[in-house]
Amino acid sequence: MRYDIRLRINHDYPGAGGIGRHQIRVVPADIPGRQALTVQQLVVTPAAAEYITRKDFFGNSTTMVMHDTAHSQMSIAMRSQVEIFPLSGNFDTSVTLNELPREIASITSLSADAPHHFLGASPRLPPNQDMAAYSRACVSPGMTTRDAVEAVGARLHADLAFDAQATTVETPAAEAFAVRRGVCQDFTHIMIICLRSLGVPAAYVSGYLRTEPPPGQPRLEGADAMHAWVRAWCGKDAGWVEYDPTNAVEPASDHVVVAFGRDYDDIAPVQGILRSSGPNVSAQSVDVIPSASQVRNA
Repeated sequence: MRYDIRLRINHDYPGAGGIGRHQIRVVPADIPGRQALTVQQLVVTPAAAEYITRKDFFGNSTTMVMHDTAHSQMSIAMRSQVEIFPLSGNFDTSVTLNELPREIASITSLSADAPHHFLGASPRLPPNQDMAAYSRACVSPGMTTRDAVEAVGARLHADLAFDAQATTVETPAAEAFAVRRGVCQDFTHIMIICLRSLGVPAAYVSGYLRTEPPPGQPRLEGADAMHAWVRAWCGKDAGWVEYDPTNAVEPASDHVVVAFGRDYDDIAPVQGILRSSGPNVSAQSVDVIPSASQVRNA
């Protein structure tokens, strides 16, 4: 499956912004065996005085830009084409929840993909007793870790309502859980806290969703902006598996990965510092559609 992806993020400043530095993570990742980035274009307006692309600790492509003159707006336009490869299999080779601590302890690496980075609290996700009790009610000790991941995600999908007006990007996960409402970021943060409380290493995934579903299938929630879902480590044989609690599905050809991190703060689409006054007004639009050549050949 090949997709053409277009993203635009606009930031408007009531008072002209001065010196600013930003990190941008919006370009799809190139992941061997899973997805291949074949075309990419990233344009920042006004043109940046400095423009540097690098990899962060977790291996995510990050573009650093710096503006040194006054500006009242900053826009980010991204166009890319990415090919998603079919999954090779969907068998559960994960260990049980009881066996998982021993599997984690046997991992001696502290590389970016090691489960140890995703087991404890992270800046946006402190432990929460209510979520811990909720997650314990979803599972049994004899469950495989993958079954536990799916059980927690499916129950969250059933109990939480997708509501774009209920939260903001700064809303703590505990507040979204208390009202049982939110968007994909909230669903994902809540599920990560739940899984970590069970001893399951869990990571935040940012990316894109197919805009138009196949004929006869419902449109997925969260397809109008960048999306988020969960990545969980299920043992040495199973490795990392993914689950989208907003839509109660395992990501496959509809999900395009941009970045992995411990929580949203690690991989926010745009982060930075700007000298300005007044509130920043931002807007985002996303289109993810099957590539034109693929549609003609179908």
